[in-house]
Amino acid sequence: MGNVRVAMAQILVEGGAPDANLARAVARIMEAGAEGCDVVVLPECLDLAWTHPSARTSADPIPGARSGVLAGAAREARVHVVAGLTEGDGDHVRNTSLLISPAGDILLKHSKINLLDIARDVYEPGTSLSVAATPFGVVGIPICADNFGGCLHYSRALIGMGADIILSPCAWAVPPSFDDDETPYGGLWLDAYGTLARESGVPVVGVSNVGRMTGGPWDGHDCIGRSLAIGRDGEVAAHLPF
Repeated sequence: MGNVRVAMAQILVEGGAPDANLARAVARIMEAGAEGCDVVVLPECLDLAWTHPSARTSADPIPGARSGVLAGAAREARVHVVAGLTEGDGDHVRNTSLLISPAGDILLKHSKINLLDIARDVYEPGTSLSVAATPFGVVGIPICADNFGGCLHYSRALIGMGADIILSPCAWAVPPSFDDDETPYGGLWLDAYGTLARESGVPVVGVSNVGRMTGGPWDGHDCIGRSLAIGRDGEVAAHLPF
């Protein structure tokens, strides 16, 4: 893999507001295409918001209307898209990420495996890992806690399958009392992403949303951005604002 230009789309995600959230995602996809990016990475569950109660009744099939919106934007902008959606499959709901080609084709789908305990009554865990080839390299798309320090075996497996880059939709949340000046957020991810990059020479990018969580087990928590890119040398390439 040579150099790759990644757009980190740290968007506002509102609970249970898929139309507004998708409109923001589409705007960032179009911007990424206009700026000549190879790929744009969007947050986890960007349609309904992570663990929002609407997931139980409003999850959408993949392929479906919401993935179709993202595919249409990818096609118009001529850019690859990595995005997290809430997937409905009959009675099953999954926290799913997609890799979409500039032709609007779904190249890769991954369902989050390492679900936090608070999310297990909303989503079912994924059961597989895979990668997909693109013109800029082979891509793996694990989701957020799939890259916790104790779960790096998932991304290590993806790298063993040939992944040249890890692109991860995320939703990084803190309680209302959190003080970023006193305890700066992100150490967990700096350690985990840095470990992966240094041992394998594979860059890692995680993109979180922003906005207050409403409903669900973490009602009132704030998703705070701090999206992070670690280069293949293990050094910070980008760390977006809190």
